[in-house]
Amino acid sequence: MEHEGWLAEGFEEHRTRLKAVAYRMLGSLSEADDAVQEAWLRLSRSGANGVENLGGWLTTVVARVCLDMLRSRRSRREEPLGVHLPDPIVGRADGSGPEHEALLADSVGLALLVVLDTLTPAERLAFVLHDMFAVPFDQIAAVAGRSPNAARLLASRARHRVQGAAPLPDADPARQQEVVDAFFAASRDGDFDALVTLLDPDVVVRADWGAVPAGVPREVRGAQAVAEQALTFSRLARFVRPALVNGAAGAIVARRGQPVTVIGFTIRNGMIAEIDILADPARLRRLELAKLSD
Repeated sequence: MEHEGWLAEGFEEHRTRLKAVAYRMLGSLSEADDAVQEAWLRLSRSGANGVENLGGWLTTVVARVCLDMLRSRRSRREEPLGVHLPDPIVGRADGSGPEHEALLADSVGLALLVVLDTLTPAERLAFVLHDMFAVPFDQIAAVAGRSPNAARLLASRARHRVQGAAPLPDADPARQQEVVDAFFAASRDGDFDALVTLLDPDVVVRADWGAVPAGVPREVRGAQAVAEQALTFSRLARFVRPALVNGAAGAIVARRGQPVTVIGFTIRNGMIAEIDILADPARLRRLELAKLSD
C-alpha cells in the first residue's frame, strides 16, 4: 500500500505536464484525459520497477499513447468535411476561476493547434516533445521508432511549417482585448469601415459548426469578406461575453445563459489575423462553459 501511495503521489506531481503534452499532441481535452489515464494504468500495472526518472517515463508513455491515437485517427479519417477546430481552453477574461487553470496559464493558441493538426503524427510528436517540452531527440526517437537524427529532421520539418503558417501573435493581453472589444463594437454599430481597419488584409475566419447551417461558409478569407460576415452576424454581438481562449483575448456568445459559440482571436501587429469559431453544440456541451457565461 505504501508503494501504491508513492506511485499515486508521484503521478499527481506530473499530471499537469502530462495533460499539457497530450493536449498539444491531440488538440482534444477529452482524448488528452484518456491518454493521461492510460499512462496511470500502465504505471500502476508496472509498479515503476527500475524507473529512475518517473517524469520522463510518464512523458514517454503519454507520448506513445498519443502517437498511437493520432495514427488511428488518421487511418480512419475520411475526406474531411470542412473545418475541424481543436478543443479550446476557455477561462474568465479576468483570469479568475479554476477552469483548466494550469493549462490556461501555459496554453498555446488555437491558430498554432490548427497548424499542428496538419502535421504527420511523427512530425507532431517530434515538434511538441522537443520544441515545447525540451525532450531530447534520443528519447523522441525511442517513441517514434526512428533514429535520433531522423527525429531531429522530423522536428525541423515541422518547425519550418509551423513558422510559416503560424507566426507569433502579439503578447500584450490588454492590447488584444482592446482590439477584440473594438471589433465587436464596430459589428454592433454596423460600421463596415471600422471593421476593415481592425482586420489584417489576409485575415482568415475558420468556423466549426458541426452540422453546417445552410449557406454558412466554414472558412472566409480577406478583410472585406470577413467584415461583411461580421455584419451579417452583428445581431449576436450583444450576446458576447469576454473570455480567455487558449490564453488570448476571445469571447463566448451566450443566449439565456446558454453558450452557443466560442470565438478565439489571433492578434498580430495590432490587427486581427485569425478568428476561430466553435459552434458545434455537442462539443460545446462537453466543454462545460455555462458557469463562464454568467
